[in-house]
Amino acid sequence: MTGAKALIQALEKEGVDVVFGLPGGANLPIYDALVDANFRHILVRHEQAAAHMADGYARIKRKAGVCFATSGPGATNLITGIATAYADSSPILAVTGQVPLAMIGKDAFQETDIIGVANPCTKYSFQPRSAAEIPEMIKKAVYIAESGRPGPVLVDIPKDVQQATVDMKFPELIKVRGYNPNVEADLSEMVRAVELLLNAERPIIMAGGGVILSGAFSELQALAELVKIPVVSTFKGKGAFPENHPLAMGPIGMHGHAEANKIILEADCIVAVGARFSDRSVGKFDEFGKGMSIIHMDIDPAEIGKNKSVDVALVGDVKSSLRTLVKMLSKKMIKKDSDNPWLKRRKELIQYYAETLKDYPREITARKSLKKLRELLPANAIVTTEVGQCQMWASLHFDVITPGTFFSSTGLGTMGFGFPASIGAKAARPNVPVVDIAGDGSFNMTENSLAVSVLDKLPVIVFLMNNYMLGMVAQWQRTFYNRRYSGVHQHNCPDYVKIADAYGAQGIRAESMHELEKAIKAALKSDVATVIDIPIDPEEDVYPFVAPGTGLKDMITGA
Repeated sequence: MTGAKALIQALEKEGVDVVFGLPGGANLPIYDALVDANFRHILVRHEQAAAHMADGYARIKRKAGVCFATSGPGATNLITGIATAYADSSPILAVTGQVPLAMIGKDAFQETDIIGVANPCTKYSFQPRSAAEIPEMIKKAVYIAESGRPGPVLVDIPKDVQQATVDMKFPELIKVRGYNPNVEADLSEMVRAVELLLNAERPIIMAGGGVILSGAFSELQALAELVKIPVVSTFKGKGAFPENHPLAMGPIGMHGHAEANKIILEADCIVAVGARFSDRSVGKFDEFGKGMSIIHMDIDPAEIGKNKSVDVALVGDVKSSLRTLVKMLSKKMIKKDSDNPWLKRRKELIQYYAETLKDYPREITARKSLKKLRELLPANAIVTTEVGQCQMWASLHFDVITPGTFFSSTGLGTMGFGFPASIGAKAARPNVPVVDIAGDGSFNMTENSLAVSVLDKLPVIVFLMNNYMLGMVAQWQRTFYNRRYSGVHQHNCPDYVKIADAYGAQGIRAESMHELEKAIKAALKSDVATVIDIPIDPEEDVYPFVAPGTGLKDMITGA
Protein backbone atom coordinates (compact mmCIF):
# COMPACT_ATOMS: atom_id res chain seq x y z
CA MET A 1 0.00 0.00 0.00
CA THR A 2 1.00 3.65 -0.26
CA GLY A 3 2.61 5.53 2.58
CA ALA A 4 -0.50 7.73 2.83
CA LYS A 5 -2.76 4.68 3.17
CA ALA A 6 -0.38 3.23 5.76
CA LEU A 7 -0.64 6.47 7.77
CA ILE A 8 -4.45 6.24 7.82
CA GLN A 9 -4.39 2.56 8.82
CA ALA A 10 -1.77 3.20 11.52
CA LEU A 11 -3.97 5.93 13.01
CA GLU A 12 -7.00 3.63 12.90
CA LYS A 13 -5.03 0.94 14.74
CA GLU A 14 -4.24 3.52 17.46
CA GLY A 15 -7.97 4.12 17.98
CA VAL A 16 -8.06 7.59 16.42
CA ASP A 17 -11.69 8.64 15.87
CA VAL A 18 -11.31 12.25 14.71
CA VAL A 19 -8.65 14.34 12.95
CA PHE A 20 -8.62 18.14 12.58
CA GLY A 21 -6.90 19.43 9.48
CA LEU A 22 -6.55 21.42 6.27
CA PRO A 23 -5.29 20.04 2.93
CA GLY A 24 -2.64 21.50 0.65
CA GLY A 25 -0.30 20.47 -2.12
CA ALA A 26 2.18 18.53 0.04
CA ASN A 27 -0.40 16.42 1.89
CA LEU A 28 -2.83 15.71 -0.96
CA PRO A 29 -1.98 11.97 -1.03
CA ILE A 30 -2.94 11.82 2.66
CA TYR A 31 -6.25 13.54 1.94
CA ASP A 32 -6.91 11.14 -0.93
CA ALA A 33 -6.41 8.19 1.45
CA LEU A 34 -8.57 9.98 4.01
CA VAL A 35 -11.63 9.49 1.77
CA ASP A 36 -11.67 5.80 2.79
CA ALA A 37 -10.78 6.34 6.47
CA ASN A 38 -12.92 4.92 9.26
CA PHE A 39 -12.60 8.06 11.36
CA ARG A 40 -14.00 11.57 11.15
CA HIS A 41 -12.15 14.47 9.55
CA ILE A 42 -13.03 18.00 10.65
CA LEU A 43 -12.02 20.69 8.17
CA VAL A 44 -10.63 23.77 9.91
CA ARG A 45 -10.33 27.32 8.62
CA HIS A 46 -6.77 27.85 9.88
CA GLU A 47 -4.10 25.36 10.91
CA GLN A 48 -3.51 27.05 14.29
CA ALA A 49 -7.11 26.18 15.13
CA ALA A 50 -6.49 22.56 14.06
CA ALA A 51 -3.74 22.23 16.68
CA HIS A 52 -5.89 23.90 19.36
CA MET A 53 -8.83 21.60 18.51
CA ALA A 54 -6.57 18.56 18.77
CA ASP A 55 -5.35 19.96 22.10
CA GLY A 56 -8.89 20.48 23.43
CA TYR A 57 -9.80 16.95 22.37
CA ALA A 58 -6.66 15.55 24.05
CA ARG A 59 -7.33 17.30 27.35
CA ILE A 60 -10.78 15.72 27.58
CA LYS A 61 -9.86 12.23 26.35
CA ARG A 62 -6.38 12.17 27.93
CA LYS A 63 -5.12 10.60 24.69
CA ALA A 64 -3.42 12.08 21.65
CA GLY A 65 -5.44 14.52 19.56
CA VAL A 66 -4.44 14.49 15.87
CA CYS A 67 -4.09 17.38 13.41
CA PHE A 68 -3.02 17.51 9.75
CA ALA A 69 -1.39 20.36 7.77
CA THR A 70 0.47 20.80 4.53
CA SER A 71 4.11 21.90 4.20
CA GLY A 72 5.57 25.40 4.61
CA PRO A 73 2.99 27.89 5.91
CA GLY A 74 0.52 25.11 6.73
CA ALA A 75 3.08 23.48 9.00
CA THR A 76 4.31 26.74 10.54
CA ASN A 77 0.70 27.76 11.28
CA LEU A 78 0.51 24.69 13.54
CA ILE A 79 3.48 25.83 15.62
CA THR A 80 1.58 28.16 17.97
CA GLY A 81 -0.81 25.32 18.80
CA ILE A 82 2.04 22.82 19.17
CA ALA A 83 3.92 25.19 21.48
CA THR A 84 0.72 25.71 23.50
CA ALA A 85 0.35 21.96 23.94
CA TYR A 86 4.03 21.61 24.86
CA ALA A 87 3.79 24.31 27.55
CA ASP A 88 0.71 22.63 29.05
CA SER A 89 1.87 18.99 28.63
CA SER A 90 -0.98 18.08 26.27
CA PRO A 91 -0.56 15.04 23.98
CA ILE A 92 -1.10 15.93 20.33
CA LEU A 93 0.14 14.29 17.13
CA ALA A 94 0.79 16.76 14.33
CA VAL A 95 1.18 15.21 10.85
CA THR A 96 2.56 17.55 8.20
CA GLY A 97 3.21 17.14 4.50
CA GLN A 98 6.67 17.95 3.18
CA VAL A 99 8.17 18.55 -0.27
CA PRO A 100 9.57 15.42 -1.99
CA LEU A 101 12.85 14.04 -0.61
CA ALA A 102 14.88 15.20 -3.61
CA MET A 103 13.63 18.77 -3.13
CA ILE A 104 14.43 19.07 0.60
CA GLY A 105 17.08 21.73 1.13
CA LYS A 106 16.53 23.26 -2.33
CA ASP A 107 14.25 26.09 -1.17
CA ALA A 108 11.38 24.43 -3.00
CA PHE A 109 7.90 25.95 -3.12
CA GLN A 110 6.29 25.80 0.35
CA GLU A 111 9.35 24.16 1.87
CA THR A 112 10.17 24.78 5.53
CA ASP A 113 12.46 22.80 7.82
CA ILE A 114 9.55 22.12 10.13
CA ILE A 115 11.55 19.55 12.12
CA GLY A 116 14.05 22.30 12.96
CA VAL A 117 11.30 24.79 13.72
CA ALA A 118 9.34 22.38 15.93
CA ASN A 119 12.18 20.73 17.88
CA PRO A 120 12.13 23.22 20.81
CA CYS A 121 8.39 22.71 21.37
CA THR A 122 7.85 18.99 20.79
CA LYS A 123 8.73 15.89 22.79
CA TYR A 124 10.08 14.40 19.56
CA SER A 125 9.88 14.84 15.78
CA PHE A 126 10.00 12.20 13.03
CA GLN A 127 10.55 12.37 9.28
CA PRO A 128 10.23 9.00 7.49
CA ARG A 129 12.59 8.61 4.54
CA SER A 130 10.72 5.60 3.16
CA ALA A 131 7.05 4.62 3.21
CA ALA A 132 7.81 1.38 5.06
CA GLU A 133 8.83 3.38 8.15
CA ILE A 134 5.43 5.04 8.58
CA PRO A 135 3.51 2.39 10.60
CA GLU A 136 6.22 2.05 13.25
CA MET A 137 6.78 5.81 13.41
CA ILE A 138 3.11 6.52 14.03
CA LYS A 139 2.95 3.92 16.81
CA LYS A 140 6.08 5.40 18.41
CA ALA A 141 4.76 8.96 18.00
CA VAL A 142 1.48 8.18 19.79
CA TYR A 143 3.33 6.32 22.56
CA ILE A 144 5.74 9.21 23.14
CA ALA A 145 2.93 11.79 23.06
CA GLU A 146 0.77 9.95 25.62
CA SER A 147 3.30 8.38 28.00
CA GLY A 148 5.25 9.89 30.89
CA ARG A 149 4.76 13.63 30.89
CA PRO A 150 2.49 14.04 27.83
CA GLY A 151 3.28 16.42 25.01
CA PRO A 152 3.15 17.04 21.27
CA VAL A 153 4.95 14.93 18.66
CA LEU A 154 5.43 15.89 15.00
CA VAL A 155 5.58 13.49 12.03
CA ASP A 156 6.66 15.26 8.81
CA ILE A 157 6.11 13.09 5.71
CA PRO A 158 7.63 14.01 2.33
CA LYS A 159 5.15 13.85 -0.54
CA ASP A 160 6.92 11.10 -2.47
CA VAL A 161 7.06 9.00 0.72
CA GLN A 162 3.28 9.40 0.96
CA GLN A 163 2.93 8.23 -2.66
CA ALA A 164 5.38 5.29 -2.65
CA THR A 165 3.83 1.80 -2.68
CA VAL A 166 5.60 -0.86 -0.60
CA ASP A 167 4.84 -3.91 1.54
CA MET A 168 3.82 -2.69 5.00
CA LYS A 169 4.24 -4.25 8.43
CA PHE A 170 2.23 -2.87 11.33
CA PRO A 171 4.07 -3.68 14.57
CA GLU A 172 2.09 -4.75 17.64
CA LEU A 173 4.86 -3.72 20.02
CA ILE A 174 7.48 -1.00 19.81
CA LYS A 175 10.39 0.19 21.90
CA VAL A 176 11.78 3.71 21.75
CA ARG A 177 15.49 3.58 22.41
CA GLY A 178 16.55 5.78 25.34
CA TYR A 179 12.97 6.64 26.30
CA ASN A 180 11.90 5.14 29.62
CA PRO A 181 9.30 7.36 31.27
CA ASN A 182 8.97 6.95 35.03
CA VAL A 183 5.52 5.82 36.08
CA GLU A 184 5.64 3.94 39.36
CA ALA A 185 6.03 6.02 42.49
CA ASP A 186 9.49 6.28 44.01
CA LEU A 187 8.99 4.73 47.46
CA SER A 188 12.46 5.54 48.80
CA GLU A 189 11.42 9.08 49.79
CA MET A 190 7.83 8.30 50.75
CA VAL A 191 8.63 7.67 54.44
CA ARG A 192 10.14 11.17 54.75
CA ALA A 193 7.05 12.67 53.11
CA VAL A 194 4.82 10.92 55.65
CA GLU A 195 6.95 12.18 58.56
CA LEU A 196 6.90 15.77 57.31
CA LEU A 197 3.12 15.73 56.91
CA LEU A 198 2.48 14.14 60.30
CA ASN A 199 4.68 16.71 62.03
CA ALA A 200 3.32 19.74 60.15
CA GLU A 201 0.99 22.13 61.96
CA ARG A 202 -0.01 24.14 58.88
CA PRO A 203 0.21 21.80 55.86
CA ILE A 204 -1.23 22.75 52.48
CA ILE A 205 -1.69 20.98 49.14
CA MET A 206 -0.77 22.83 45.94
CA ALA A 207 -2.46 20.93 43.11
CA GLY A 208 -1.03 21.41 39.64
CA GLY A 209 -1.93 20.34 36.12
CA GLY A 210 -0.31 16.95 36.68
CA VAL A 211 -3.29 15.94 38.83
CA ILE A 212 -5.59 16.53 35.86
CA LEU A 213 -3.25 14.84 33.37
CA SER A 214 -3.10 11.67 35.47
CA GLY A 215 -6.77 11.74 36.48
CA ALA A 216 -5.75 11.65 40.16
CA PHE A 217 -8.88 13.43 41.40
CA SER A 218 -10.13 10.88 43.93
CA GLU A 219 -6.60 10.27 45.26
CA LEU A 220 -6.02 14.01 45.80
CA GLN A 221 -9.35 14.35 47.57
CA ALA A 222 -8.57 11.31 49.72
CA LEU A 223 -5.28 12.89 50.86
CA ALA A 224 -6.91 16.25 51.64
CA GLU A 225 -9.74 14.67 53.62
CA LEU A 226 -7.52 12.21 55.49
CA VAL A 227 -5.12 14.85 56.81
CA LYS A 228 -7.67 17.73 56.77
CA ILE A 229 -5.44 19.89 54.56
CA PRO A 230 -6.60 23.05 52.74
CA VAL A 231 -6.13 22.75 48.97
CA VAL A 232 -4.96 25.51 46.65
CA SER A 233 -4.16 25.00 43.00
CA THR A 234 -2.02 26.55 40.33
CA PHE A 235 -4.08 28.04 37.51
CA LYS A 236 -3.21 25.00 35.37
CA GLY A 237 -4.44 22.86 38.26
CA LYS A 238 -7.78 24.69 38.55
CA GLY A 239 -10.38 21.94 38.49
CA ALA A 240 -8.09 19.31 39.99
CA PHE A 241 -10.13 19.60 43.20
CA PRO A 242 -13.84 20.55 43.50
CA GLU A 243 -13.95 24.26 44.29
CA ASN A 244 -17.12 23.89 46.35
CA HIS A 245 -15.38 21.42 48.69
CA PRO A 246 -14.98 22.58 52.33
CA LEU A 247 -11.18 22.33 52.03
CA ALA A 248 -10.87 24.16 48.68
CA MET A 249 -9.34 27.63 48.44
CA GLY A 250 -8.97 28.10 44.67
CA PRO A 251 -5.98 29.06 42.55
CA ILE A 252 -2.90 30.95 43.75
CA GLY A 253 -0.75 33.27 41.69
CA MET A 254 -0.79 36.48 39.71
CA HIS A 255 -4.60 36.48 39.59
CA GLY A 256 -5.25 33.86 42.23
CA HIS A 257 -7.77 34.05 45.04
CA ALA A 258 -6.62 36.48 47.72
CA GLU A 259 -7.22 33.98 50.52
CA ALA A 260 -5.26 31.29 48.63
CA ASN A 261 -2.29 33.62 48.09
CA LYS A 262 -2.35 34.57 51.76
CA ILE A 263 -2.70 31.10 53.29
CA ILE A 264 0.03 29.43 51.26
CA LEU A 265 2.55 31.94 52.66
CA GLU A 266 1.52 30.93 56.19
CA ALA A 267 1.95 27.17 55.59
CA ASP A 268 4.80 25.21 57.15
CA CYS A 269 4.62 22.25 54.74
CA ILE A 270 3.58 22.26 51.07
CA VAL A 271 2.66 19.14 49.11
CA ALA A 272 3.10 20.23 45.47
CA VAL A 273 1.33 17.65 43.30
CA GLY A 274 2.10 17.79 39.59
CA ALA A 275 2.98 21.49 39.80
CA ARG A 276 6.06 23.23 38.43
CA PHE A 277 6.36 26.33 40.65
CA SER A 278 5.96 28.69 37.70
CA ASP A 279 6.53 32.42 38.10
CA ARG A 280 2.83 33.11 37.51
CA SER A 281 1.93 30.81 40.42
CA VAL A 282 4.53 31.60 43.08
CA GLY A 283 5.92 35.01 42.13
CA LYS A 284 9.58 35.50 43.07
CA PHE A 285 11.28 32.10 43.31
CA ASP A 286 13.76 33.18 45.99
CA GLU A 287 10.99 34.46 48.28
CA PHE A 288 8.47 31.66 47.93
CA GLY A 289 8.70 28.69 50.31
CA LYS A 290 11.08 30.22 52.86
CA GLY A 291 10.79 28.43 56.20
CA MET A 292 8.57 25.72 54.73
CA SER A 293 9.12 22.05 54.00
CA ILE A 294 8.35 21.22 50.38
CA ILE A 295 7.25 17.79 49.16
CA HIS A 296 7.22 17.72 45.36
CA MET A 297 5.45 14.99 43.34
CA ASP A 298 5.97 14.98 39.59
CA ILE A 299 6.34 12.48 36.78
CA ASP A 300 9.08 14.58 35.18
CA PRO A 301 12.36 14.46 37.14
CA ALA A 302 13.50 17.61 35.29
CA GLU A 303 10.88 19.62 37.22
CA ILE A 304 12.30 18.66 40.62
CA GLY A 305 14.48 21.52 41.85
CA LYS A 306 14.16 23.46 38.58
CA ASN A 307 12.55 26.53 40.15
CA LYS A 308 12.49 25.58 43.86
CA SER A 309 14.74 23.39 45.98
CA VAL A 310 12.62 20.76 47.73
CA ASP A 311 12.94 18.63 50.85
CA VAL A 312 11.35 15.48 49.44
CA ALA A 313 11.11 14.51 45.77
CA LEU A 314 8.57 11.85 44.75
CA VAL A 315 9.22 11.12 41.09
CA GLY A 316 6.55 9.13 39.26
CA ASP A 317 2.94 9.23 38.18
CA VAL A 318 1.14 11.42 40.72
CA LYS A 319 -1.91 9.15 40.81
CA SER A 320 0.29 6.25 41.93
CA SER A 321 2.30 8.46 44.31
CA LEU A 322 -0.82 9.88 45.96
CA ARG A 323 -2.36 6.44 46.37
CA THR A 324 0.78 5.17 48.12
CA LEU A 325 1.05 8.27 50.32
CA VAL A 326 -2.58 7.93 51.45
CA LYS A 327 -2.08 4.25 52.29
CA MET A 328 1.03 4.96 54.35
CA LEU A 329 -0.52 7.95 56.13
CA SER A 330 -3.74 6.11 57.00
CA LYS A 331 -1.73 3.58 59.01
CA LYS A 332 -0.12 6.31 61.13
CA MET A 333 -2.76 9.03 61.31
CA ILE A 334 -4.17 10.07 64.66
CA LYS A 335 -7.60 11.65 64.31
CA LYS A 336 -7.21 15.41 64.31
CA ASP A 337 -9.19 17.68 66.57
CA SER A 338 -12.20 19.14 64.76
CA ASP A 339 -11.19 22.48 66.32
CA ASN A 340 -8.11 22.56 64.10
CA PRO A 341 -6.74 26.15 64.25
CA TRP A 342 -5.35 25.82 60.71
CA LEU A 343 -8.82 25.12 59.29
CA LYS A 344 -10.17 27.99 61.40
CA ARG A 345 -7.59 30.23 59.76
CA ARG A 346 -8.82 29.07 56.35
CA LYS A 347 -12.37 30.18 57.21
CA GLU A 348 -11.16 33.52 58.61
CA LEU A 349 -9.29 34.37 55.42
CA ILE A 350 -12.19 33.42 53.16
CA GLN A 351 -14.58 35.54 55.20
CA TYR A 352 -12.18 38.49 55.42
CA TYR A 353 -11.63 38.73 51.66
CA ALA A 354 -15.31 38.09 50.87
CA GLU A 355 -16.09 41.25 52.86
CA THR A 356 -13.07 43.24 51.63
CA LEU A 357 -13.07 42.68 47.86
CA LYS A 358 -15.98 44.59 46.38
CA ASP A 359 -17.48 44.25 42.91
CA TYR A 360 -18.00 47.13 40.47
CA PRO A 361 -21.36 48.92 40.86
CA ARG A 362 -22.66 48.32 37.28
CA GLU A 363 -25.53 45.87 36.73
CA ILE A 364 -23.40 43.58 34.54
CA THR A 365 -19.84 42.90 35.66
CA ALA A 366 -17.45 40.06 34.92
CA ARG A 367 -17.95 38.68 38.41
CA LYS A 368 -21.76 38.74 38.30
CA SER A 369 -21.92 37.31 34.78
CA LEU A 370 -19.60 34.40 35.63
CA LYS A 371 -21.51 33.65 38.85
CA LYS A 372 -24.70 33.51 36.77
CA LEU A 373 -23.03 31.20 34.24
CA ARG A 374 -21.97 28.85 37.04
CA GLU A 375 -25.47 28.91 38.51
CA LEU A 376 -27.07 27.83 35.22
CA LEU A 377 -24.45 25.43 33.84
CA PRO A 378 -24.60 21.74 34.76
CA ALA A 379 -21.78 20.71 37.12
CA ASN A 380 -20.24 18.46 34.44
CA ALA A 381 -20.17 21.12 31.69
CA ILE A 382 -16.75 21.62 30.10
CA VAL A 383 -15.26 25.11 30.14
CA THR A 384 -12.32 26.45 28.17
CA THR A 385 -11.06 30.01 28.30
CA GLU A 386 -9.45 32.51 26.06
CA VAL A 387 -6.45 34.49 27.33
CA GLY A 388 -6.50 37.90 28.99
CA GLN A 389 -8.81 39.47 31.56
CA CYS A 390 -11.54 36.93 30.71
CA GLN A 391 -9.18 34.12 31.74
CA MET A 392 -8.28 35.75 35.04
CA TRP A 393 -11.92 36.56 35.84
CA ALA A 394 -12.66 32.88 35.22
CA SER A 395 -9.86 31.97 37.64
CA LEU A 396 -11.43 34.15 40.32
CA HIS A 397 -15.18 33.89 39.83
CA PHE A 398 -16.03 30.60 38.08
CA ASP A 399 -15.93 27.63 40.44
CA VAL A 400 -15.11 24.24 38.92
CA ILE A 401 -17.29 21.61 40.59
CA THR A 402 -16.59 18.45 38.59
CA PRO A 403 -12.81 17.84 38.44
CA GLY A 404 -11.20 17.82 35.01
CA THR A 405 -13.76 20.05 33.27
CA PHE A 406 -11.80 23.33 33.03
CA PHE A 407 -9.00 24.03 30.53
CA SER A 408 -7.00 27.08 29.51
CA SER A 409 -3.73 27.99 27.84
CA THR A 410 -1.65 28.57 30.96
CA GLY A 411 2.03 28.03 30.12
CA LEU A 412 2.11 29.86 26.79
CA GLY A 413 -0.93 32.10 27.35
CA THR A 414 -2.11 31.78 23.75
CA MET A 415 -4.79 34.21 22.63
CA GLY A 416 -7.25 32.43 20.36
CA PHE A 417 -6.89 29.08 22.16
CA GLY A 418 -10.23 28.84 23.93
CA PHE A 419 -12.72 28.73 21.06
CA PRO A 420 -11.09 26.06 18.86
CA ALA A 421 -10.17 24.11 22.01
CA SER A 422 -13.85 24.13 22.99
CA ILE A 423 -14.74 22.67 19.58
CA GLY A 424 -12.15 19.92 20.09
CA ALA A 425 -13.58 19.26 23.55
CA LYS A 426 -17.10 19.05 22.10
CA ALA A 427 -15.89 16.53 19.51
CA ALA A 428 -14.47 14.47 22.39
CA ARG A 429 -17.60 14.70 24.54
CA PRO A 430 -20.57 15.70 22.34
CA ASN A 431 -23.29 15.07 24.93
CA VAL A 432 -22.01 17.65 27.46
CA PRO A 433 -22.40 21.45 27.22
CA VAL A 434 -19.11 23.15 26.30
CA VAL A 435 -18.48 26.85 26.98
CA ASP A 436 -15.61 29.11 25.95
CA ILE A 437 -15.21 31.99 28.44
CA ALA A 438 -13.94 34.65 26.07
CA GLY A 439 -12.83 38.23 25.71
CA ASP A 440 -13.22 40.14 22.46
CA GLY A 441 -9.47 40.47 21.80
CA SER A 442 -8.75 36.75 22.09
CA PHE A 443 -11.95 35.60 20.34
CA ASN A 444 -11.10 37.81 17.35
CA MET A 445 -8.05 35.67 16.62
CA THR A 446 -9.89 32.43 15.81
CA GLU A 447 -13.55 33.44 15.39
CA ASN A 448 -13.53 31.92 11.89
CA SER A 449 -13.84 28.55 13.67
CA LEU A 450 -17.54 29.42 13.96
CA ALA A 451 -17.78 27.87 10.48
CA VAL A 452 -16.34 24.61 11.86
CA SER A 453 -18.70 24.61 14.84
CA VAL A 454 -21.75 25.15 12.60
CA LEU A 455 -20.90 22.90 9.65
CA ASP A 456 -19.62 20.01 11.75
CA LYS A 457 -22.53 20.26 14.18
CA LEU A 458 -20.40 20.89 17.26
CA PRO A 459 -22.49 23.52 19.07
CA VAL A 460 -20.45 25.31 21.70
CA ILE A 461 -21.23 28.48 23.65
CA VAL A 462 -18.98 31.54 23.44
CA PHE A 463 -19.46 33.55 26.65
CA LEU A 464 -17.98 36.81 25.38
CA MET A 465 -17.20 39.46 28.01
CA ASN A 466 -16.79 42.36 25.65
CA ASN A 467 -15.06 45.63 26.54
CA TYR A 468 -13.82 46.34 22.99
CA MET A 469 -10.33 46.51 24.47
CA LEU A 470 -7.28 44.37 24.80
CA GLY A 471 -8.29 44.47 28.43
CA MET A 472 -5.31 42.89 30.18
CA VAL A 473 -2.84 45.13 28.36
CA ALA A 474 -5.06 48.14 29.05
CA GLN A 475 -5.15 47.28 32.77
CA TRP A 476 -1.34 47.15 32.85
CA GLN A 477 -1.18 50.47 31.00
CA ARG A 478 -3.56 51.99 33.57
CA THR A 479 -1.56 50.54 36.47
CA PHE A 480 2.08 50.87 35.37
CA TYR A 481 2.12 53.37 32.47
CA ASN A 482 0.06 56.27 33.86
CA ARG A 483 -2.98 55.45 31.66
CA ARG A 484 -0.98 56.00 28.47
CA TYR A 485 -3.06 53.71 26.23
CA SER A 486 -1.35 52.35 23.15
CA GLY A 487 -2.67 49.74 20.74
CA VAL A 488 -5.53 48.50 22.92
CA HIS A 489 -8.77 50.06 21.61
CA GLN A 490 -10.88 47.89 19.29
CA HIS A 491 -13.47 50.63 18.58
CA ASN A 492 -16.76 48.71 18.70
CA CYS A 493 -15.71 46.51 15.79
CA PRO A 494 -17.00 43.95 14.88
CA ASP A 495 -20.63 43.39 15.82
CA TYR A 496 -20.46 39.87 17.28
CA VAL A 497 -24.19 39.19 16.94
CA LYS A 498 -23.92 39.86 13.18
CA ILE A 499 -20.69 37.83 12.97
CA ALA A 500 -22.49 34.85 14.54
CA ASP A 501 -25.44 35.28 12.21
CA ALA A 502 -23.14 35.41 9.16
CA TYR A 503 -21.77 31.97 10.06
CA GLY A 504 -25.21 30.49 10.68
CA ALA A 505 -24.70 30.52 14.45
CA GLN A 506 -26.88 32.18 17.09
CA GLY A 507 -25.83 35.62 18.34
CA ILE A 508 -27.39 37.20 21.44
CA ARG A 509 -26.48 40.50 23.08
CA ALA A 510 -27.15 40.56 26.82
CA GLU A 511 -27.21 44.05 28.37
CA SER A 512 -28.87 43.20 31.68
CA MET A 513 -28.69 40.28 34.11
CA HIS A 514 -32.20 39.24 33.08
CA GLU A 515 -31.17 39.18 29.40
CA LEU A 516 -28.02 37.27 30.32
CA GLU A 517 -29.97 34.56 32.12
CA LYS A 518 -32.31 34.19 29.12
CA ALA A 519 -29.31 34.06 26.76
CA ILE A 520 -27.53 31.31 28.72
CA LYS A 521 -30.71 29.21 28.86
CA ALA A 522 -31.26 29.70 25.09
CA ALA A 523 -27.65 28.76 24.36
CA LEU A 524 -27.92 25.56 26.39
CA LYS A 525 -30.95 24.51 24.32
CA SER A 526 -29.48 25.52 20.94
CA ASP A 527 -28.35 22.99 18.35
CA VAL A 528 -25.94 25.53 16.80
CA ALA A 529 -23.09 27.53 18.27
CA THR A 530 -24.13 30.55 20.31
CA VAL A 531 -22.18 33.75 20.86
CA ILE A 532 -23.41 35.67 23.92
CA ASP A 533 -22.11 39.26 23.64
CA ILE A 534 -21.91 40.76 27.16
CA PRO A 535 -20.89 44.45 27.41
CA ILE A 536 -18.30 44.94 30.16
CA ASP A 537 -16.98 48.31 31.37
CA PRO A 538 -13.59 48.95 29.69
CA GLU A 539 -12.32 50.31 33.04
CA GLU A 540 -13.19 47.12 34.96
CA ASP A 541 -9.94 45.67 36.32
CA VAL A 542 -9.05 42.18 37.54
CA TYR A 543 -8.22 42.04 41.22
CA PRO A 544 -6.41 40.60 43.16
CA PHE A 545 -3.24 41.13 41.16
CA VAL A 546 0.39 40.21 41.80
CA ALA A 547 2.58 42.43 39.64
CA PRO A 548 5.36 40.79 37.58
CA GLY A 549 8.63 40.53 39.47
CA THR A 550 6.98 40.70 42.90
CA GLY A 551 5.96 38.02 45.38
CA LEU A 552 2.58 36.77 46.61
CA LYS A 553 3.02 38.93 49.72
CA ASP A 554 2.89 42.01 47.46
CA MET A 555 -0.61 41.17 46.18
CA ILE A 556 -2.69 44.21 45.13
CA THR A 557 -6.35 43.75 46.07
CA GLY A 558 -7.77 46.97 44.66
CA ALA A 559 -9.72 47.38 47.90
